[in-house]
Amino acid sequence: MAEGRSLPEVRALVGASHGITDLAHKLHFYDQWAPNYDQDVAALQYRAPRLAVDCLMQALPGPHHAALILDAACGTGLVAAELQARGFHQLHGVDGSPGMLDQARARGLYQCLNLCILGQEPLPSAEGTFDAVLMVGALSDGQVPCSAIPELLRVTKPGGLVCLTTRTNPSNLRYKEVLEATLDRLEQAGAWERLVARPVDQWELATSELEVRPGTSDSDGFISGIIYLYRKQAAAQAEGGRPGA
Repeated sequence: MAEGRSLPEVRALVGASHGITDLAHKLHFYDQWAPNYDQDVAALQYRAPRLAVDCLMQALPGPHHAALILDAACGTGLVAAELQARGFHQLHGVDGSPGMLDQARARGLYQCLNLCILGQEPLPSAEGTFDAVLMVGALSDGQVPCSAIPELLRVTKPGGLVCLTTRTNPSNLRYKEVLEATLDRLEQAGAWERLVARPVDQWELATSELEVRPGTSDSDGFISGIIYLYRKQAAAQAEGGRPGA
């Protein structure tokens, strides 16, 4: 691992990544970033993995060690580390970046890891496989498109949980609108029910003064985010909801 970057360097790097909207370029960027990713997002006080797993814990009945979990867009495995610390041991992961998967594999926390470009390829799992599916941090412009959401629902067991996050800073608000329209259509079709939509003020440190919350400064300001938690409905309802999604 290379020498740690300063906070201004990390902010510049992450800010640049938010400007990459072409998926192939974004995946290449993540391949290159993978060896330093964990320390860089730690410098930004990135809290989404812990907050998402905390949210899931409140709704997923035990025993947690027996629950089969899919970490979609798993990156280096930050979500898996949070899950493992809370007693989850049956973890599968998928990501579109080979470099990120190499880092995730090195953690030794996943029973199965697969390369999958979410939104372009089907998930490599049968319908109704997982007790819970998480996608943390990857739902934004140039990353995972909203068209991937029905696939996450497909591989979730009836009655299982889907936990999703996105940023709510100014540059991601258009994506958030499209995402919420997708989530709402699936709910209206009877595919799942929303349990939680939890805004979070301190998601991670902002990368520019244009992104900070009102009343804060670039030097100490955070961007905001939101956590969604859904429960998949019975199989018959979900079948009826999928074509309109």
